[in-house]
Amino acid sequence: MKQKFIAAAVQMVSGLDVEANLAKADQLLGEAAARGARLAVLPEYFCLMGSKDTDKVAVRETFGDGPIQRALSDMARRHGLWLLGGTVPLRSEDEDKVYNASLLYSPQGEAMARYDKIHLFGFTGQGESYCESNTIRPGEAPVKVETPLADIALGICYDLRFPELFRLLEPFDLLILPAAFTATTGQAHWEPLLRARAIENQCYLIASAQGGRHDNGRQTHGHSMIIDPWGRILAELPGGEGVIAAEIDPELTHSVRDRLPALAHRVIR
Repeated sequence: MKQKFIAAAVQMVSGLDVEANLAKADQLLGEAAARGARLAVLPEYFCLMGSKDTDKVAVRETFGDGPIQRALSDMARRHGLWLLGGTVPLRSEDEDKVYNASLLYSPQGEAMARYDKIHLFGFTGQGESYCESNTIRPGEAPVKVETPLADIALGICYDLRFPELFRLLEPFDLLILPAAFTATTGQAHWEPLLRARAIENQCYLIASAQGGRHDNGRQTHGHSMIIDPWGRILAELPGGEGVIAAEIDPELTHSVRDRLPALAHRVIR
């Protein structure tokens, strides 16, 4: 059985300048490491919340090289963390679109996993309009990665609404979901969806969010959370920048699954 460890979720209010956002991420990761975290998660779009959707296309990188990826590798190594780099805009087959990719780095700074966001957000109402498919090419494959800390399933933001994605990957110890949920949808749906994903997969869940008013005028919901396999919220940050941390205990996961073997009871697969 794997050992207990401390995990951290970093909440940001990212702005229009990539270098400034990377510096803020570095500072907050330092706080996570100082609190004993061995794994830390940055939010979706941590490196850039642009003034327009095409801004992320302008800073896209080829997978394996680029200033954002080098910064993530360096931060993981300096802080001694397993680091999930929220999302990075990676070059796609379409010149006007990127992959919105989560990258997992080891404490040695090595890229260990990549997940490209599959479900792309679209919403119109209450004076807001979003269509990620205008600038993002969807990923095609679900991703689960084995690490010395935990078996980790990866998702990004809008993926949260599609439980079948994670059913393809179970069992896993930990589900990580970086996000930039809008204030409108987040107020109504964020917490119940997160707790449901943790409960139905009987796993820990880390959701690192954007949380505040951004330079581009967008308001994100915040409420980064760490949730246990029984659906209890262990840590939460309502708004603003900061770090939350909690213990990930494999014994609790085994206890929940032994007492209520719902995953073994599944009939439809």
